[in-house]
Amino acid sequence: MDPRGSYSYGSEGPATAVAEQPQPHSANKKLPVLVTGASGLVGTHTCRELSKNGWQVRALIRDAAKAAMALGQLPVEFRVGDVRDATALRSSLAGCGAVVHLAAIAIEKKGESYTESNTAATERLISAARAQNVQRLIFMSQNGADSRSPYPFLHSKGVAQDSVKTSGLRWTVLRPSVIFGPEDQFVNVLGRLIRLTPKIFPLPGGGTARFQPIAADDVARVVRLSLEKKETVNQSYDLGGAVPLTLREMTERILTAMNTHRKLVPVPVKMLRPLVALAERLLPNPPVTSSLLDLLALDNTVSNNALTEFFKVVPIPFAADELQYLRRITARNALRSLFERR
Repeated sequence: MDPRGSYSYGSEGPATAVAEQPQPHSANKKLPVLVTGASGLVGTHTCRELSKNGWQVRALIRDAAKAAMALGQLPVEFRVGDVRDATALRSSLAGCGAVVHLAAIAIEKKGESYTESNTAATERLISAARAQNVQRLIFMSQNGADSRSPYPFLHSKGVAQDSVKTSGLRWTVLRPSVIFGPEDQFVNVLGRLIRLTPKIFPLPGGGTARFQPIAADDVARVVRLSLEKKETVNQSYDLGGAVPLTLREMTERILTAMNTHRKLVPVPVKMLRPLVALAERLLPNPPVTSSLLDLLALDNTVSNNALTEFFKVVPIPFAADELQYLRRITARNALRSLFERR
């Protein structure tokens, strides 16, 4: 591969190489790396992966107490602020050599929209990076993200992704399938719903939707490798786990990990819509929203898996042994989670 060109790796196909581009550079390890969304699932794993490999990490967080619990054991510098705040972004980026932008929302709630938190915040980050002369940007997108998508979440990530690619910065876009790990917001949601539905568990659309779950540790490793490999500059990478799995197959593995049993019953998505809509109206923290329910009908697998093919990472399997964290879920804390205001 000619390191001077701009290519895309994955479902989008290769772009034409651009002649006479400056030689791409790996990030400067002597300067701090700002990680947004640092106390989230991927953020926590990324801060740990970078720190143990000699990177100076500066974590942009909103809740200092939550960050202390998640990151307190790591040599990480905390900056309290919001990615929607341009002033906080400029201050946090001062003196940094790179930024890893992970902060985003998957579910809209009062005061947090896809447009503001996923799209506009990314554009503000790009402007702040330019202002502080931070040239290197790793952006966490999403498999299926597209500015032309009719699905609000995927649209918002797609527009942000386009902004990154036209930013003039030395960018890398990562597009993972569903991510799993101790604090994930997909597998844990399924686990909580299992605890709350004794004997029978409904599978939207019969559970035929296909995913390629990837471990948070593997995503974090790719983030580090992207910073270290100059070949990743101006590239987009699709990331997935070891094998594609249907929602039914994932649920079966979750049940095994939780050491419990349910009869899996196919339910048409249209029958679930009224229940989901009612939950959105009544619950402060609904487990599923109408927009996310729509995504269960979409294929979420990757045809060219850069995790294995480019980064040469052996995937952590989506298996019962790796999902033992789900055993901590009880009916009581599953019920309590529905009423938490986040």
